[in-house]
This record gives sequence, C-alpha cells and structure tokens, in this order.
Amino acid sequence: MIDFACKKFDLEEVIKCGLSLTKADFFILKFLIKNNSEFDSLNVSKKLKIDLSSAQRSLKKLREKGLVKRKQINLSSGGYVYKYSSKPKSEIKGMILDIVKSWSKRVEEELELWA
Repeated sequence: MIDFACKKFDLEEVIKCGLSLTKADFFILKFLIKNNSEFDSLNVSKKLKIDLSSAQRSLKKLREKGLVKRKQINLSSGGYVYKYSSKPKSEIKGMILDIVKSWSKRVEEELELWA
C-alpha cells in the first residue's frame, strides 16, 4: 500500500490504472515478468487457468502497449506460433515512473490554476 495524503493505494492498482490494464492483462504481465521466459498463448492460458481467447486478447494488448515482446517461431510441419515474453522489468518500471511523474506534473499545473 502507498499512503498518499489521506488515501492509501495498492501498488498493483496504480500500475493497472497507469498502464490501462485489466485484471487479466496485469495477471499475464506479472506472470511473464516473474517467469522471465517465452510462452505461447496456449501455455499462458493453461498455466494461468484462463480462457485462451482472453489470454490472446491480453497478450495482443500488452504487445501494443510495448510491455511484451512477440517472436514468430516457424514450425517444421508448416505454419508458425508466436512466443511472448515481457520487456525487462527495469524498462516497465521506467514506463510506470514516467506515468506517475506526468500525474504529478498535472497536479502541479492544476494547482497553479487553482488559487
């Protein structure tokens, strides 16, 4: 918990809010960071016991936000599969800190107009 003046914030809620993530998005991101490996959407779905379409949707969103990397693996039998991994934790941390700093700057700007 983060004590901010008269209210406490759970860090996970700050991260989800700042990065505009759903519970499922955050759950998958946290899993990928913790495991520091590559997973396809089916493995993510099975390991986290979530619906495959939900895993695919969240992985797509995380990739679009620049939080997750995707690599195409060509199969010897033909076709391909995508493997996903998180960006380095330090890079994600930097993104979150930039968002929090922008919030702080916005508060400063609003205070200038306030009084």
